[in-house]
Amino acid sequence: MNGSVCMKQIIKNKIFILFYIFCLLIFFAGCKNSVKSGLKNGDLLFVTAKDSGLSGAINNVTQKSENASFDHIGIVQKDNSGIFVLHAAPKGGSQKQKLTEFLADQKNDGQRVILYRLKPQFQKSIPDAIEAANSMLGKPYNFNYILDENAFYCSDFVERAFRKDHIFKLEPMTFIDPKTGKTNAFWEKFYAEKNLKVPEGEPGCNPNGLAASDTIERIKEL
Repeated sequence: MNGSVCMKQIIKNKIFILFYIFCLLIFFAGCKNSVKSGLKNGDLLFVTAKDSGLSGAINNVTQKSENASFDHIGIVQKDNSGIFVLHAAPKGGSQKQKLTEFLADQKNDGQRVILYRLKPQFQKSIPDAIEAANSMLGKPYNFNYILDENAFYCSDFVERAFRKDHIFKLEPMTFIDPKTGKTNAFWEKFYAEKNLKVPEGEPGCNPNGLAASDTIERIKEL
């Protein structure tokens, strides 16, 4: 009798565990789908900056507000084959990457992704921007961060994609540390090792500058 009761209890426990696992799978699948369903073609994904290294150096001389601290950006493309991110990155250059892989890369680096979207009056620029972005795929990454027609860095890639309708604009670049009023030590060494002059004042763009544009609005964190 006791053995029968124990067996029934074991079966109940197994059923409960299987049901619990099933619920977890449904939950996580729902979370994953909610991220995808909330995205629109032409959305912009901004990646939060780190505190040190190249990421920190970029943010140090470009950050415009406390809630916008970014070092990377990409464009969402939704088509019949899935959801992708068009972007220029040190690893892979200008590329079309699956959204899931893009998000996983940022998570693995301890960085967050913030969704921005073009304001309604500028949405008409998206089809041409997506087409332009795809035409740049395969180009190498621009490690000098000085405008080059044959290599692109992340914000440069996005600015060029939307250039036809002047959604974003190039501005004089600065490498001045706001705390010292002098050229940031990282950038001074960075360009010295390349035997290049710090391109202070030359035209360019950066993720924080694009995030501050009045043509887009912040939507949420993914």
